[in-house]
Amino acid sequence: MVNIIWASMAIIGIIYAMFNGTMEEVNKALFASAQEAVTLSIGLISVLVFWLGIMKVAEEAGILKFLTKLFRPFVTRLFPEVPKDHPAMGYILSNFTANIFGLGNAATPLGIKAMEQMKQLSGSETASRSMITFLALNTSSLTIIPTTVIAIRMQYDSVSPTEIVGTTIIATVISSTGAILIDRFFAYRENKK
Repeated sequence: MVNIIWASMAIIGIIYAMFNGTMEEVNKALFASAQEAVTLSIGLISVLVFWLGIMKVAEEAGILKFLTKLFRPFVTRLFPEVPKDHPAMGYILSNFTANIFGLGNAATPLGIKAMEQMKQLSGSETASRSMITFLALNTSSLTIIPTTVIAIRMQYDSVSPTEIVGTTIIATVISSTGAILIDRFFAYRENKK
């Protein structure tokens, strides 16, 4: 559905530009945007590679294992349907750790694996309670170091690209708390029926 919406917007824009006589400006904007997107992507790839390397070092140093142990009691309470030793729990914890370091691109495959494992666990075609909770928390995404945003700010020559860190922590703590509260409210309401 989203593809249809985007395609429709592009077609309407091109047709409007043809009738409005601004097709040359549209062509210039298309090529300028494409060039800027490639430049931005290359800049983000370098930052992502750097932080994935840091994550690998943290993994080898045992920091990720420590964070996993630190978050495990909290996460097992959020996902009571998922057994503590189930592979889904490992993917959930790894996804949260990647999100905390602002590595949304690295967190995505882990999130997909967690969802696949939870789907196998539930054995149903509909979303389980744990899947809904995971989606809510993954969307709110508690972040301490917003590496992607910092990379974009650096790409556009920000005077202080890391000044966003404090605001990001506050915003993501509020969004994650809100996600948990709303999820628990609906879970309570569902159980009461």
